[in-house]
Amino acid sequence: MSVAVTGASGHLGRLVVESLLARGADPSRVVALARTTARAADLADRGVEVREADYARPDTLAPALAGVDVLVLVSGSEVGRRVEQHRNVVEAARAAGVARVVYTSAPRATTSALVLAPEHRATEELLAASGLATTVLRNNWYTENYVGDVLAARETGEIVSSAGDGRVASASRADYAEAAAVVALAAHEDAAAHAGAVYELGGDVAWTFDDLAAAAAEVLGRPVTYRRVSSDERRELLLAAGLDAGTAGFVVTMDGDIRDGLLAETTGDLRRLLGRPTTPLVDGLRAAVAQG
Repeated sequence: MSVAVTGASGHLGRLVVESLLARGADPSRVVALARTTARAADLADRGVEVREADYARPDTLAPALAGVDVLVLVSGSEVGRRVEQHRNVVEAARAAGVARVVYTSAPRATTSALVLAPEHRATEELLAASGLATTVLRNNWYTENYVGDVLAARETGEIVSSAGDGRVASASRADYAEAAAVVALAAHEDAAAHAGAVYELGGDVAWTFDDLAAAAAEVLGRPVTYRRVSSDERRELLLAAGLDAGTAGFVVTMDGDIRDGLLAETTGDLRRLLGRPTTPLVDGLRAAVAQG
C-alpha cells in the first residue's frame, strides 16, 4: 500500500512529495499523481511512481488510485470547477478503497465568509458524506502569494493594498506541505492517527501590511512603505496594470476579506504538527524571491 499525492507537478503537491521523501518515506511507496506526468519525470528518476491523474477526467482516476492507502488531495486550482473535480476524486477514492483522504482546505471553510470558502466547504461536505476517513488541513494564505508585490516594490518602493490594517497569518508552502506529509505518514502507519481531525493551519504570527513592507525592504535592501488605497482605487490600479476585470475583482475581494480579519487567526496547529516554529514572513519571502 502507498501514499499518493495529487497535483504532484504543482507548487504544493511537489513539496508534499519532497517532504514525504525527506521524512524517510520509501520512494517505491510514494505515488505522484499529475495531470501531465512528464512534469514529474524527475520524481520517477528518484524511484517515485508517477501516474496520470486529471481531476476533470474520471477515467484517469481509477488506475491512478489503485493500491493507494492514504491520499493527499491537494485542492484544484481552477476556481469555479473545484467541486466537480473534487467529487470525481472522492468517488474514485471510495471505489478504490482508499483508507484515508487528507484534504487541503481553506480557513474555517464551513463557517467563513472568505471568498474562497464555498468550494472548500462543499468539498468537505462531499468527504463527510462519502464515508471515507478524512483529515482536513485548512491552509491559511501562502507567503509566496506576495512575491509579486515584493518584486514590484523593487521598482516602486511601495506595497499597495486595500486591506487596511488587516492581518494575515501566512506560512510558506513548504510549511503546509510538511504538515501534510506528517499527517499522511502517521495515517499510513496508524489508521487512527489524525482520523477525523480538522486543523486550522497558519503561521505563528499574523502580520500587517506595514510588516509586509518592512519584510520586503529587508529582502530587497531598499526602503519600502505600505500605501493604503480604497477598494475602488485598488481595482483601477489593477486594471491599469493589465489584469482582467474578474481577476481584479477577486484581488479586491480578498483585500476586503483580509481587512475583515478572515485570514488573521493563529491557532498554533501548524506549529504543533511541524514540531517547530513556522517560517517567518521575511524568511519565506527571501526564499521565494531567490527561487524566482
